[in-house]
Amino acid sequence: MAALFEYLPLILFFLVYKLVDIFWATAVLVGISLLQIAYQYFTKGKISTKTWVFCVIALFLGGMTIIFQDEQYIMWKTTAIYGLLAAALVISRFIFNKNLVKTALLSMLKTAAEKQGEKELKVDVPKSVYEKLNTIWFVFLISIAILNLYVAYNFSLDFWVNFKVFGLAIVTFIAVLLTVFRIFEYLPDGFQEQENKK
Repeated sequence: MAALFEYLPLILFFLVYKLVDIFWATAVLVGISLLQIAYQYFTKGKISTKTWVFCVIALFLGGMTIIFQDEQYIMWKTTAIYGLLAAALVISRFIFNKNLVKTALLSMLKTAAEKQGEKELKVDVPKSVYEKLNTIWFVFLISIAILNLYVAYNFSLDFWVNFKVFGLAIVTFIAVLLTVFRIFEYLPDGFQEQENKK
């Protein structure tokens, strides 16, 4: 349910675009982004930084799109988000000495362990592996940010919408999958066996 709610703005954006137009789709995207803020506040008592940032970008670029009736503004949303994520990886690593890819992976593995009834999951992944993954994800995010603009300005609006909704989702899923495979050998044997049975 959490994953569905996170992707709800994108799903509704696509459906409304196909049924009406890009401007109505943008309005729905902005509205759903605001609802996500409200949902997190009333269910968790706080709003994550990621949700705040994504909502502000949607409000600003979505608002510009609607006000000026120019779809170019909303096309920049993907580039802005992926660019900020790439910047976060670099800033966290070199200024705060924190590897965000490592943090995300450990959080994901902790959730997986809890679902299997384990309170703790010890993972001994070499620091060099985390460093390489952090660099790879930086390059990936920057590449997507640039590719989005290339597609936006060199292909039709229909093509861009399909690229944004389906292309990016598939590519990101593959990137996450490859990242998990990269650290799979360092997972405890019992955890690997349970994962292989799925």
